[in-house]
Amino acid sequence: MGEILIGGTAALLICIFLSPRFIAFLRVREFGQNIREEGPEAHHTKAGTPTMGGIIIFTAISIPFLILSDYDWRSVGVYGAGVACALLGFADDYTKIVKRRSLGLRGRTKLIVTIGISILLWWIATEKAGLPPTLRLRFVDAQIDLGILYLPLIYLVVAGTTSGVNLTDGLDGLAAGCAAIVVLAYIGITSITAGQQDLALLSGCLVGACVGFLWFNAFPATIFMGDTGSLGLGGAIAGLAIMTKTEVLLILLGGIFVIEALSVLIQVFSFQTFRKRVFLMAPIHHHFEMLAWSETKIILRFWIVAAVCAAIGFTIYQQGIS
Repeated sequence: MGEILIGGTAALLICIFLSPRFIAFLRVREFGQNIREEGPEAHHTKAGTPTMGGIIIFTAISIPFLILSDYDWRSVGVYGAGVACALLGFADDYTKIVKRRSLGLRGRTKLIVTIGISILLWWIATEKAGLPPTLRLRFVDAQIDLGILYLPLIYLVVAGTTSGVNLTDGLDGLAAGCAAIVVLAYIGITSITAGQQDLALLSGCLVGACVGFLWFNAFPATIFMGDTGSLGLGGAIAGLAIMTKTEVLLILLGGIFVIEALSVLIQVFSFQTFRKRVFLMAPIHHHFEMLAWSETKIILRFWIVAAVCAAIGFTIYQQGIS
């Protein structure tokens, strides 16, 4: 437990002390956020705010983790997935900045890279960490042997989680706060399970970095995490789910990300099928913005929902191993 606290505190402090200089560097280089024209009008004032804060987040995670880690294959897999997804996000962010538009890499490029990351994570999980290719259903205390279908499952977890966190990253501090809450549940899960202390250390570093980043990302944000941060955190959370065999439970643990992603799917399906919109704007946090809710009110209430989902998910996990 001591290493978890040290790693988390170190990540938090690194984030707090490095961020001001990094923000100044980004301002000088004019590496600012490009805002979608179809987005809420209030967001247009945020144009030009420094982005790619995910670089600071993963720097803060990496330093204490690489120093304190025992390099267990499960933690290496999670860390590798997070960094790989962050690099994909960085390429996307950099493309947006260079081309001065809100669209980055092509969808095909993202798909190919995500498949590659999923294959690497599958290889580490099955060949190096020795995890069985099974799907654990903790709600009914059963498991299914997936065999070769375990690889598509890992892809769905990685793609779904990165997309969910990315869609949630639409308000100041929303994604960072929700990610910290979800990973906090994983500190509990990995701490109470034998042989997962290295994963607990990495989880502590993730939480510390997210909280430290919130110091500057909270409303009104002076820096955004960008796709570098959202995809990286999504990749790390997906890795934690795979290495702890909580792929199905992640639907509840990361319930807020599921809600955000579902709102987009429902909106697209409804419009394409019936030419009607269910929400005023998707993802769903924009719907509440259009209802004239203040940004801080939406963020705090979404954090509450995230905390409730994570708490219920952790309780189910704990009951399953008792």
